[in-house]
Amino acid sequence: MTATQLDTHPSGRHRAIGPLGTTARVLVGGLLLASVTWGHLDRGFHLSAWLLGLIGFPAVVVAGQWLRARRTPTPLQATGPVAHAVNVAVFVVLYLLKPTSDAALLFYGASMWLAAARGYAGCEVLAASNWLLRRDDQIGCAVFWPIDQLEHHRAARRA
Repeated sequence: MTATQLDTHPSGRHRAIGPLGTTARVLVGGLLLASVTWGHLDRGFHLSAWLLGLIGFPAVVVAGQWLRARRTPTPLQATGPVAHAVNVAVFVVLYLLKPTSDAALLFYGASMWLAAARGYAGCEVLAASNWLLRRDDQIGCAVFWPIDQLEHHRAARRA
């Protein structure tokens, strides 16, 4: 089996991640979503967190990527160390701000599940905008980068 065959879904859609990257995104995303769900079951449901995390944050990212794509149609490829650090910093800031902490976990968790389902590599933050805008923009992801690199090297060796 070649690397291309490994990365192609039966539907013909290209998958940039393999089984380890997919599993990691499903597990970590599930932990984030479960932590919010458990907290809301235990301490009371907060609709605003769910609306912001599952609709508000994705809408802001999609709108931003749509505007960027209109100005610069080339795909975004921010995958270096600075992009990794900025991505982590944004998550930490959103998480540490009390009003947005649950929303941040919901946004990142749901985005990880979408990235796993669609086979997106890189940062899960762009999963919804890539899907809706039919793009392949990439932002580095410090959490999943090592797994994605391992799978990429393993697939290349088999090819």
